[in-house]
Amino acid sequence: MTQLKRNTWIAALCIPVILLAGACSSGSKKSSGGQTTAAASNAPSGRATESAPPSDIPDNQAFVTYAAPNKAFSVKVPEGWAMTTAGQAVLFTDKYNSIRIESHPAGTQPTVDSARASELPAVKAAAQGYTPGSEKAVQRKGGPVIMLTYRADSAPNPVTNKVAVEAVERYEFWRNGTEVVLTLSAPVGSDNVDPWLKVTDSFAWTP
Repeated sequence: MTQLKRNTWIAALCIPVILLAGACSSGSKKSSGGQTTAAASNAPSGRATESAPPSDIPDNQAFVTYAAPNKAFSVKVPEGWAMTTAGQAVLFTDKYNSIRIESHPAGTQPTVDSARASELPAVKAAAQGYTPGSEKAVQRKGGPVIMLTYRADSAPNPVTNKVAVEAVERYEFWRNGTEVVLTLSAPVGSDNVDPWLKVTDSFAWTP
């Protein structure tokens, strides 16, 4: 895959996560306290922000297995979340929470350096209100993975025209010329550490 095509794909990947997640309602199942977003003047883009509680995923949330159409991999996602498609991507959403899954050919395994050099610029260009986070290699049960974090605005709520500032985690899995990207988004302040770990730890390549 050429650098131009790769950057184009990354940009296309980033946009729908924020847009589709933000189009959902702004309620929540439970709250760990605090505000979902900062005041309007503190939002990354300066837009008016939602003041709803964080969208914590309940402790008793059930998960089901999603298998890729080509049977190349599987991953667990929360049961009952709305499933939509956006091009080659599959998106699961509940309020402002979202999980986006997409795979594409990649000749080489991603590294922290390659992510910083070739992927972050496209991510930054595609995300409204982008605020940088971190880039690191982490270990999951499915193998080593590159993890990028950042913040970005959701799309404006169709009723209030406000946005939610989202904390985004992007995981890049790779095997034998195929890269699978899981992008997890939730309002800042949400306590989804355990559910996000469950999702990313469940990722498995099909033997």
